[in-house]
Amino acid sequence: MLPLTKQIQLACDFAAKGCARLTHSEVPSTPDTETSFAELQQRLANTINYLNDFKASQFEGADSREVSFPAGPGKTMTLKGQQFLSHVSLPNFYFHAATAHDILRHNGVEIGKRDFLGAN
Repeated sequence: MLPLTKQIQLACDFAAKGCARLTHSEVPSTPDTETSFAELQQRLANTINYLNDFKASQFEGADSREVSFPAGPGKTMTLKGQQFLSHVSLPNFYFHAATAHDILRHNGVEIGKRDFLGAN
């Protein structure tokens, strides 16, 4: 299993880069330099700010748009937007978010399902 730092970085990447690809916006470059909890919190905040800048109109027609993305070293894959979102972007985002949540719980952080769902 990748460490907490990498899980958070990947969750942020799948959220931000997924939206960028769906809207045909420039995919942000986010070097993985975080080493402290405070830096991870800043990465999360930066990702949320980036996502909040998108307008609903940018996603109109995204379900049928061609979306190209890296699929391994030196490989690119292209899917329709709905397929990309349903089969690549969202599953990977939730996998890494859930794994980060699990790592925190395993290490004694008192968080639960309501925290994961954003209800607390």
